[in-house]
Amino acid sequence: MVLNTLYFTSPINTMSERSSIFDMIGPVMIGPSSSHTAGVVKIGNVAHHILGGTPEKAEILFYNSFARTFEGHGSDKAILAGLMGFLPDDERIRSAFELAEKEGLVYEFRSIGNASTLHPNSIKIVLTRGSEKVEVLGESLGGGVINIREVDGFTANFSGQTYTLILKAEDKKGTIAFVAEVLGHDDCNIATMTVSRKGKHDLACQFIEMDTPVAELTLEYLGSLSWVHQLKYLKPMGQ
Repeated sequence: MVLNTLYFTSPINTMSERSSIFDMIGPVMIGPSSSHTAGVVKIGNVAHHILGGTPEKAEILFYNSFARTFEGHGSDKAILAGLMGFLPDDERIRSAFELAEKEGLVYEFRSIGNASTLHPNSIKIVLTRGSEKVEVLGESLGGGVINIREVDGFTANFSGQTYTLILKAEDKKGTIAFVAEVLGHDDCNIATMTVSRKGKHDLACQFIEMDTPVAELTLEYLGSLSWVHQLKYLKPMGQ
């Protein structure tokens, strides 16, 4: 299956928007590694919020360097902690196995090994909660900085550090401009936008990062549109 992807970024959207001198120093965290622990917690946390809560089942696939070190560096505990909604500095990360059992979270770790097309620190999570199913592919870039590369097979590329709108809709002419105009009326400045579709006139998904929050009324309006199939709204991590 071929995905067609469009990327929209502001003229000044560079790596500097996703990282700072504090990211180079490293985050406040529990665990030995910012990329193998803190970043993994963040990937799990984003997946937790996309799903809408702690999953009932989780299939967790570690790629490349993660596949070789996920146990020794605590990435296994880190991803479970994130899936339960914890943040990187949460003391409960150390007890993630026990807490996952209490939550009734059934999980499976899989070590995939080398995947040359993926970032060295890549992890894929397949989650179920009731009738809801979500698949997330995340990358831990170092210093606690992450990139959510894919959601449900759609190219995503967002950081989890901003207000993020995930909108699945019919692939129709004018929908991208319409959503952008609605957000503009709500005084939301779009920082980045990635639009991915599974084929011409098939289902498309917009991933929109914004500098400011979206009003509840705006979210309700967008969700009520006949051509919108699903809308999810993520706040910056920790809010």
